[in-house]
Amino acid sequence: MSVFTVNPEKELGKIKPMNAVNNGPVHKETGGQHRSNFQDYAELCIPYARNHDASFCPDYGGEHTVDVHAIFPDFSKDPYDPASYDFICTDHYLKTIEKTGTKVFYRLGSKIEHGVKKYGTLVPPDFQKWAVICEHIIRHYTEGWADGFHMDIEYWEIWNEPNIDLDDAEDKRCWGGTAEEFFQLYTIASKHLKGCFPHLKIGGPASVNARYEEWNNLFLERMQKENAPLDFFSWHRYSKDPRDIEDCVHLIRNTLDKYGFHNTESNLNEWNYVRSWTDEFNYTLEQIIGMKGAAFASAVMTLCQYGPLDMLMYYDVRPGAFNGLFDYYTFRRLKTYYAYQMFSKLYLAGTQIETLGEVDDICTVSAKGEMGVYTMLTYFSEDDNNKDQKEFEVQLPEGTQELFLLDEEHDAERVMKFTGSAVTLSMKPNSVILIHSN
Repeated sequence: MSVFTVNPEKELGKIKPMNAVNNGPVHKETGGQHRSNFQDYAELCIPYARNHDASFCPDYGGEHTVDVHAIFPDFSKDPYDPASYDFICTDHYLKTIEKTGTKVFYRLGSKIEHGVKKYGTLVPPDFQKWAVICEHIIRHYTEGWADGFHMDIEYWEIWNEPNIDLDDAEDKRCWGGTAEEFFQLYTIASKHLKGCFPHLKIGGPASVNARYEEWNNLFLERMQKENAPLDFFSWHRYSKDPRDIEDCVHLIRNTLDKYGFHNTESNLNEWNYVRSWTDEFNYTLEQIIGMKGAAFASAVMTLCQYGPLDMLMYYDVRPGAFNGLFDYYTFRRLKTYYAYQMFSKLYLAGTQIETLGEVDDICTVSAKGEMGVYTMLTYFSEDDNNKDQKEFEVQLPEGTQELFLLDEEHDAERVMKFTGSAVTLSMKPNSVILIHSN
């Protein structure tokens, strides 16, 4: 029988923020038809929430929230005049996120626009002025400008998915211009913002796909030539295979290093389960909100912890089709919520430790901290006809062992408690186990 051995004496470094997300809770102190997932969100101890696509959500403030053109609605106005800005809805949204203990990761730019007419994704008429507008948004939230705040927001991302459509596309969803125009915008904005805020992390460009290598190479080559600040390189990958995402993590790190960006963080800040964007898209959406989506999320968090990745941000916790944590209408907890609840135990423990052994299709990660040792085991399968249970032994630190199970019938419930140092497990496809050793 195969054996996994958890070794608390061999420390591998910090548990990284693999449990970050896009967007925050829905919460309103007063008013009719009140809904909230604030407390459930807070209990996950999410490290960062990126605020991309927040303006799709009316509960966050809708079209008046986050996006640069929402906060600065009339581009002809004076960017140095506080009266030119409308911060109210975004203030409320960001403070709500902050109250849960989660830090904001701010995307400067616009949400994706699928409509026949575009608004925020159009090329700004003056790149330098756009940079000055962004400067004052940052000052409002970090320096108190315009009756603002002193929030601890370190990450500021320039734009989202400028390469989702080709230069000659008729319906450009994220960037209305060419690649060359975006390179100019990023260069001007990043230099201006880094000059104003050398202590903050300025980066981007939220590349739509890790495997769009030609565009990514052109961007990095240009930024290297321009000596443009790139504290982090953000990128996206949707897939049906956790190992594909693991491969992309190495691809992006190697590409950054090739162009000399050795100190630039690699942040995968949009990802989720997707079998197909076209013919099987309905199937995809069904799986995201179920156990298969939860096992996929758990496997990705586990594999990426080992890879050269600095942050992983699930898309999306905003009420919508890609939210595997909360039901769209009722906000009740879905299966992926419990995968995040499990991983949060490792994140709070803080120090990754060695787990030796290998079983096909089983991903493992362990951590230790003041509360003991946590070991997370995930069995993800893309094959819906797979009935193959995996049996193996886990060697644990001597002590009291509590085993929690996430599958179709269990929501991270404790199913076993014993004293000792070894347990034999049998896992079925698309299930997750967390063992607490104390």
